[in-house]
Amino acid sequence: MTEKTRRKILVVDDDITVCKSIRQAILSDDYEVDTALSGEEALKKDREKNYDLIITDLMMPGISGLDLLKALRDSRPSVNIIMVTGYPTIKTAVQSVKLGAFDYIPKPFTPAELRTLVARSFKKAESEEKGAKRPAPQQMPSGLYYMLGHTWMRLDGARSATIGVVDDFLKAVGIITHLEVPKKNDVVSQGEVCGVISDAEKYTHRIWSPASGTVTEINGRLIEDHSLLRRTPYTDGWLFKIEPSNLEEDQKGLLLSK
Repeated sequence: MTEKTRRKILVVDDDITVCKSIRQAILSDDYEVDTALSGEEALKKDREKNYDLIITDLMMPGISGLDLLKALRDSRPSVNIIMVTGYPTIKTAVQSVKLGAFDYIPKPFTPAELRTLVARSFKKAESEEKGAKRPAPQQMPSGLYYMLGHTWMRLDGARSATIGVVDDFLKAVGIITHLEVPKKNDVVSQGEVCGVISDAEKYTHRIWSPASGTVTEINGRLIEDHSLLRRTPYTDGWLFKIEPSNLEEDQKGLLLSK
């Protein structure tokens, strides 16, 4: 990849050690990686360079990661943003996805997990750039609650909901080689891992649960035939069902398909 076509990434954190650590984890011949120690500095640098991806800490003094996200959504809605978050701020991270963040990564994380997320963000961007040459994406049915670009939930009754992966998430996933989902009676929480997809390019993609509850049923057909996840993501390709435990609160962090 030439200098002209290298992807430009900005890492934002008020701790310079964290900035350097993230930069070192993702630096490669394909990426040009800069750092900023505040939201204010990040906005200034982005005006100068128009970054392809911004990785920002959620909690910062002054302009927070969430404030930075809102500002960039207004000025450059096409830029991908990854939020770095700690466990106490998972709900805020879920809110950031609702506001348009590409994804978030909870601390602590490994360099491999971060590199996977960076690669998926660029694969999604490339997929969208080539979108005009591809068949139209599958239409999400109306009435689904969903985390933008991640997972969906369909209410099946007062005490049951079906969970699945949105078509948009799968744009950046290669040929699926392995799928992990929770077991019956496991408890899942909104914004935390509820499944893992491994692909032929040896990337491991974590799936965030759109809601909290106890798992009541697993889609056995999907475990036997992973292709259902991509072919029919909103029908036969569902992941599992839950009995929701915090539905009213969880719905505040989700969008509703029309």
